[in-house]
Amino acid sequence: MLRVRFAPSPTGFLHIGSARTFIFNWLYARHHGGTMILRIDDTDVDRNTQSSLDSIFDGLRWLDLGWDEQYRQSERLTVHQEIAQAIFHRGLAYRDFTPADTGAAESVRGEGTWLFNAGMRELSAAESDRRAAAGEPFVLRFRVPRDRAANVCFRDAVYGEQTKSTADIEDFALLRSNGMPTYHLASCADDADLRISHIIRGQDHLTNTFKHVLIFEAAGVTPPQFAHLPLLIAPDGAKLSKRRHGPVVSVTTYRDNGFLPQAFVNFLCLLGWSPKDDRDRMSRQELIDAFSFEGINRSNAVVNFSEVDPIDPKALWLNGEHIRALAVEDLADRLLPFVRAAGFNVDRARMLQITPLVQERIKLLRDVLTVADFFFIDQLPPYDSAELIPQKGDAAMALKALHGGHEALGALGAAEFTHDRLEQTLRAAASALGIKTGQMFQPIRVAVCGRKNAPPLFATLEVLGRDTSLARIGQAIEKLQ
Repeated sequence: MLRVRFAPSPTGFLHIGSARTFIFNWLYARHHGGTMILRIDDTDVDRNTQSSLDSIFDGLRWLDLGWDEQYRQSERLTVHQEIAQAIFHRGLAYRDFTPADTGAAESVRGEGTWLFNAGMRELSAAESDRRAAAGEPFVLRFRVPRDRAANVCFRDAVYGEQTKSTADIEDFALLRSNGMPTYHLASCADDADLRISHIIRGQDHLTNTFKHVLIFEAAGVTPPQFAHLPLLIAPDGAKLSKRRHGPVVSVTTYRDNGFLPQAFVNFLCLLGWSPKDDRDRMSRQELIDAFSFEGINRSNAVVNFSEVDPIDPKALWLNGEHIRALAVEDLADRLLPFVRAAGFNVDRARMLQITPLVQERIKLLRDVLTVADFFFIDQLPPYDSAELIPQKGDAAMALKALHGGHEALGALGAAEFTHDRLEQTLRAAASALGIKTGQMFQPIRVAVCGRKNAPPLFATLEVLGRDTSLARIGQAIEKLQ
């Protein structure tokens, strides 16, 4: 049975690189009908925070992918202890009583990297037991084979065959002096106990895998298959960092700016993976069907952002494409929270009227606040009266169009304020006035919207309604007189 896991540490907000790791695990599990496991790796009690944990769950729930099983590493300490003791009793680990504050436990000596403390590694079992029984604190270290040259090998599904000599691996810690497991032990113990079949994680964990293979083998467990993912990097080539790049790398930044979760998932998938057929916009099911390790690149993927704009242009484009693909009802429901959060009391029925007029004009959900703001307010903000003057016209022509439009529209009843009747009425009015339709429409559009760049005029007038439209045209007339 294929079983994969995503194992975030609650020491900061959900990083977009972590989100991509979750997504790739999820896609692989769904593609093969396997199980997706969420495991919170929270044994680093000094760095864990509740706000970080909340951020992880907020971000993952927003992605709307879900998982099948959930665990907390801190609730599994018995499993970690049992595997550590099993490795110790097989003679594959030893107690290191070196005081932590001497710096001798793990340090660089001369030109070479510290590998082990010979005095501790060669301590007799009787002496080790005596000192432990006396309550002397110790670190439990893995006894890396050193009697003869040996290689630790594994095949990575992305980076191919990997080999490292045991002569280059230090006797790493399994348990700290307080009895808590290290990352290496806890991760491997949980992976073994939860029967994880494939470990899919960032390339920065590739070097850790040699130690993990040793732990799995020492525990009598066949190591899972490994697939390491290329890193996400900034335009300058630096690794994306929470500390250095801040909100740019937070999943909630994209959510709060008005990304659709399916668009964000689509964007992250294309950072370091390709379906190999030049597709960009892909639905969730299309991603599931196409996903494979063969499509993952070895080179790191650049997230293009700047100090001025934290959003990658391709992410913005993809979000716009997904917005245009939504059903109007779905998009209206997604726009409403942004509109109401801005303080506008808009009901769903009105939002359903407005949504078709802005769907082609927005790339982010929050864009509705700038593209459609004139639908939500009673009074338009001040605008330059010169905007009312049509192309190849003057103020007199603008006044002529506005007066004619006000009179023609005023002759219609509220029930007649429909798209087709409005178009018929205004075209007839332009003809009667002897001006081009464009020279008629522009002053009216600016009058009711407060700007030239706005949704289609007749649909806009229909949604605004008779009273609001006539009142705004009347105010525009006053601006020009």
